[in-house]
Amino acid sequence: MCTAVSFKNKYTYFGRNLDLERGYNEKVVITPRNYEIKMRCVKSVKQHYAMIGMAAVVDDFPLYFEATNEKGLSIAGLNFPDNAVYCEYSDEKDNITPFEFIPYVLAQCSDIKEVKNLLSNMQLVNINFSEDLPLSPLHWMISDKECSITLESVAEGLKIYDNPFEILTNNPPFDYHQTNINNYMSLHAGCAASQFGSSFGLHNYSLGMGALGLPGDFSSASRFVRAFFVKENSISEKDEKSDVNQFFHILNSVSMPKGCVWTKNGFEYTRYTSCCNADKGIYYYTTYENPEITAINMYKTDINKEQLCVYEI
Repeated sequence: MCTAVSFKNKYTYFGRNLDLERGYNEKVVITPRNYEIKMRCVKSVKQHYAMIGMAAVVDDFPLYFEATNEKGLSIAGLNFPDNAVYCEYSDEKDNITPFEFIPYVLAQCSDIKEVKNLLSNMQLVNINFSEDLPLSPLHWMISDKECSITLESVAEGLKIYDNPFEILTNNPPFDYHQTNINNYMSLHAGCAASQFGSSFGLHNYSLGMGALGLPGDFSSASRFVRAFFVKENSISEKDEKSDVNQFFHILNSVSMPKGCVWTKNGFEYTRYTSCCNADKGIYYYTTYENPEITAINMYKTDINKEQLCVYEI
């Protein structure tokens, strides 16, 4: 499970919690402009926008969990089990594998309008990276400096949703979250107001009672609501340090401590949290073991080279 957020103040910030029971030797990876992105079913992309994000590098290919390109377009892939459906190859479509999706789109698109145009003839095909690395069931949040969309590949085909909340978690499909958020429209950051009349003597015995009913569990539906509430009520000075700190506080409000979420393969927890300044190309992250924020600036490297630039975390 995971949570992705886009947050705008002076700059645009995009990031996520990666919640898994195991790691994949993930690293911060810069894909420079002249690295050849070799595709399985369409032409390789040889010259393109540079991008930075967290990825597992296998056979010199960046399997991005999330990334942001030099135009400020960002994409995160989140777990979507039992709902993600990938297609068989078709000569009538642009066939892109799910593990290629993030670098392929970020290589070519500068904003949501261009993404929608690229998606118009695309399908996500059921081709594993390798025998040892089968496809993950995913859906994606895609954000530029103005807005966000959610993309889901389901039995009916590709579905694109405008995402005004600029939040994404996991199951159920996005249209459920759009409806469920209506159940919490009365929440606010102030005091509660009694609807029972003044004769009962009801009063606020604590600060924050306007948010009574805000879900506190780790389910995807609850994390969606909680992340949206915290983001919408966040106040930050318009400077980099304040905004980045606030962004991490937003995602920390839905992070998973080890031991609280059990799976058949072990305990799921927040392995890392990321925040990318989409305007400046600065990628910030923390890990479960190290909460100190580390920053990597894409433009401090040669973004015209032909090889991936990889940073251990």
